[in-house]
Amino acid sequence: MRFRHRVAAGIATLVLPFAGLVGLANPAQAATSATATYVKTQDWGSGFEGKWTVKNTGTTSLSSWTVEWDFPAGTSVTSAWDADVTSSGTHWTAKNKSWNGTLAPGASVSFGFNGAGSGSPANCKLNGGSCDGGSTNPGDNPPSAPGTPSASDVTNTSVKLSWSAATDDKGVKNYDVLRDGAKVATVTATSYTDTGLTAGTDYSYTVQARDTADQLGPVGGARAVRTTGGTTEPPTGDKVKLGYFTEWGVYGRNYHVKNLVTSGTASKITHINYAFGNVKNGQCTVDDTYAAYDKAYTADQSVSGQADTWDQPLRGNFNQLRQLKAKYPHIKVLYSFGGWTYSGGFGQAAQNAAAFARSCKQVVEDPRWADVFDGIDIDWEYPNACGLTCDNSGPAAFRTLMQALRAEFGQNYLVTAAITADGSNGGKIDAADYGGAAQYLDWYNVMTYDYFGAFNAQGPTAPHSPLTSYPGIPQAGFNSADAIAKLKAKGVPSKKLLLGIGFYGRGWTGVTQSAPGGTATGAAPGTYEAGIEDYKVLKNSCPATGTIAGTAYAHCGSNWWSYDTPATINSKMAWAKSQGLGGAFYWEFSGDTANGELASAVDAGLK
Repeated sequence: MRFRHRVAAGIATLVLPFAGLVGLANPAQAATSATATYVKTQDWGSGFEGKWTVKNTGTTSLSSWTVEWDFPAGTSVTSAWDADVTSSGTHWTAKNKSWNGTLAPGASVSFGFNGAGSGSPANCKLNGGSCDGGSTNPGDNPPSAPGTPSASDVTNTSVKLSWSAATDDKGVKNYDVLRDGAKVATVTATSYTDTGLTAGTDYSYTVQARDTADQLGPVGGARAVRTTGGTTEPPTGDKVKLGYFTEWGVYGRNYHVKNLVTSGTASKITHINYAFGNVKNGQCTVDDTYAAYDKAYTADQSVSGQADTWDQPLRGNFNQLRQLKAKYPHIKVLYSFGGWTYSGGFGQAAQNAAAFARSCKQVVEDPRWADVFDGIDIDWEYPNACGLTCDNSGPAAFRTLMQALRAEFGQNYLVTAAITADGSNGGKIDAADYGGAAQYLDWYNVMTYDYFGAFNAQGPTAPHSPLTSYPGIPQAGFNSADAIAKLKAKGVPSKKLLLGIGFYGRGWTGVTQSAPGGTATGAAPGTYEAGIEDYKVLKNSCPATGTIAGTAYAHCGSNWWSYDTPATINSKMAWAKSQGLGGAFYWEFSGDTANGELASAVDAGLK
């Protein structure tokens, strides 16, 4: 994947320290007429989400409210909603918005915030008086979230769940066990065996604590469980049909998870790689947090048809993927880290592979979305070689990293890697121990595209994804067949190799020759990047005029493009089956037509 473009977004209200703006409410409204209760609704280690609830417990209407509290040094509010939040040092003040200040007797309103650090609020005041939080006793806070449940003794019809206890200032009474968001049991212990399940079915479990005052705390992290047996497991030997979903596609491309449903693609794939997580300081990290888990979806945009709310624990692409998996339980989702742009971070990661693997699992198993991901994909595109940057970590580093990931993730997660398809002698496949690493991986996504393009501005024109060599090919070994053959020769089993397809074309301009091998003056114009265009555009703007080495090409005006069509994909899938390959993957969903023309061709070709 040579082209990588990321759009950063930070659509949140940044709270800056600004003292003295918010005054106290009228003393006549203070103290006994209202309560303010705090709950930490989420905690992800380096930060958290908090929620205050103000309730009018008096007999007359409340016209405004102001909540004040102190945080310990190192804990702060970073963004807030449904209140104006300011600070003076470690003292924080939240005042109602113009539209939510009035509270009738018995009414309540909540406001939330994201915070940095790990401290809890102290010295709470509501309209100048005591907050008197809690539903029965002053100062009684709701319990904390229990730990993410672990699953054991999984059978066709049952699973045993265990979790770490919640904490509470007055004591925990019991726990509600939730299956797919619905309560299935209330228990006093920190374990429960759920029975009566369906074989071969995916479930998601969470736990919520209740204190002695019957206050419910926040829901803990989710654990995905698949019961054994059943008929929904893909039959042995079924081919992998995987597509990449790009995190940044929700911006300029306006491509969302729901498009997989409306295009019909969701029923024709087995796996999704969510791209990309970043690799910084030797660790895995979420890249664009807004797109990943904060962007709010309206009802018409969402897979479920329901709009996101401001206070739901998870939004963004991750929540949409969760909804997609509920609708299409056969789909597995992997979190992909790296890519062309971020591959430079893997060299440092390989220096402490175990620590890197731990950091990746922490991201993949974050309690907010632990049920979304079924594995991890590592897109280290140029180990011990040069790409966007040069890496000198040595030929064994790639194998070491994969070994650490498998050890950390175990056998219940998928662990895969997208790798170079440079089949030339002494090329990138020869630079790393892909054969030795294969034992730790479920499969390789062999990137059999981007061989040729307008990064060589003067040409010669050549198909960017040739299946085979051909007379006049600009570089020996730059084709799918040679790459697959080299990997097999290094000991990689055929079933662990997926053939790569590009849902886009690469092109030049200033070309007068229709056949491949012509000269050019530069990159052809593209919607997002010169020299690159989506298939959905090219099929109409520059229809194919011929084929070469199993890939289509087109000459229109002075532009020359190469790209795959449904017909060439069908031929490539037939070749993949003849080679005993494990299936195919493609970069990436948004390049396809609105009715999923190319994804349909991959699906049909692998049957």
